[in-house]
Amino acid sequence: MILVSDGVAGGQALCGAYFTGQRHQPTSDQLGTECDAGTDPFLQAAADQLGEYFAGTRREFDLPVAARGTDFEQRVWALLRRVGFGTTTSYGQLAEQLGNRHLAQGVGQAVGHNPVSIVVPCHRVLGADGRLTGYAGGVERKQALLSLEQSALGTRLF
Repeated sequence: MILVSDGVAGGQALCGAYFTGQRHQPTSDQLGTECDAGTDPFLQAAADQLGEYFAGTRREFDLPVAARGTDFEQRVWALLRRVGFGTTTSYGQLAEQLGNRHLAQGVGQAVGHNPVSIVVPCHRVLGADGRLTGYAGGVERKQALLSLEQSALGTRLF
């Protein structure tokens, strides 16, 4: 996984977390200066929290996030942050929360362009019928992430 941080308001924030080979990779200007996560305290903290998530011991992230996107994308990503560990929602439900169920396709595009995978949990969004649908990191990864959360909770999500 590629982690990207940026100085924001005198501190650091995560502005990207990308799977290798995922769709919608960052451009070189979005990556900024390359550094080693092992020597950068902020990126090390992000890597540690992701490691805890994958180990099943972390259910929420407490990293500052500064994802770059349109106002609409920001609104969708804010809704994604409210989808709790081990729960799912649909594109249509998110659209309804935005005030217009006809926005579901736009919601899907915003979800697909989420630059902070896992930390902003876009993998928790399913189709209206509860089926797994597209995921920029690959549907297999989406299934694995949902299964990880299911196992940690001892429940079945779908």
